[in-house]
Amino acid sequence: MMPGSTAALEVRGLGYRIGGAEIVSDVSLQVRQGELLGIIGPNGAGKTTLFNLMSGLARPSAGSVFLDGREVTGLPPHKRAELGLGRTFQTSALFGALSTYENVRLAAQANLGGSLRFWHLPRRADDAGALTAGALAEVGLDALADRPAASLSHGDKRKLELAILIASGARVMMLDEPMAGVNRADMPMLSELIGALREKGNTVVMVEHHMPVVLGLADRVAVIHQGRLLACDEPARVMENQTVQDAYVGEPL
Repeated sequence: MMPGSTAALEVRGLGYRIGGAEIVSDVSLQVRQGELLGIIGPNGAGKTTLFNLMSGLARPSAGSVFLDGREVTGLPPHKRAELGLGRTFQTSALFGALSTYENVRLAAQANLGGSLRFWHLPRRADDAGALTAGALAEVGLDALADRPAASLSHGDKRKLELAILIASGARVMMLDEPMAGVNRADMPMLSELIGALREKGNTVVMVEHHMPVVLGLADRVAVIHQGRLLACDEPARVMENQTVQDAYVGEPL
């Protein structure tokens, strides 16, 4: 599916200060419906802070955030999740003691408006069970459904995070360093899963250091440097941009 013209996620004049330090400065960016946008930049450029502002973990000092045209600047993360925005983190945020199945089922139950309690063994044949089973199959974790999440490999934990986003009903999926900690041999499989999410029509925003992954998946690439947006364009054009190349002096491109 080709990206549409409507902005699924938009930031206007976004800024974030801590004391006198300006971490993010006047960033304006639109992510189109069905687009996969990669966000790159040197270490300490402000990428994760920008992600936190977009997802509601941090409140901007200036500017606004819009989801499907609705301003959500003042909404906390769980309210944005209810509107269809979901995210992952550099470090996996899973319930390690719960099974793979139970982690996904919690997201499915929240999506369907059900209880988040596990005081009794849930029936796997109900609507939440069907949604859970479908999400696990989609990422290839159905055979590991009963394994504790803590026992999964890094690659499988990343797949579990994607299954949780699927089951939650997120339409805008924000992935913060999805390849972090993943064995290089598992990266092509994980890249394929992320690409499949975009092909289904989901909007994906991804911060990632592994340039081959970004360049292979993204429709456009946004470059952040010293808290500012340097460029946002098709991957090949961004890589040819002299300003971007200068910003990466001493950093791997």
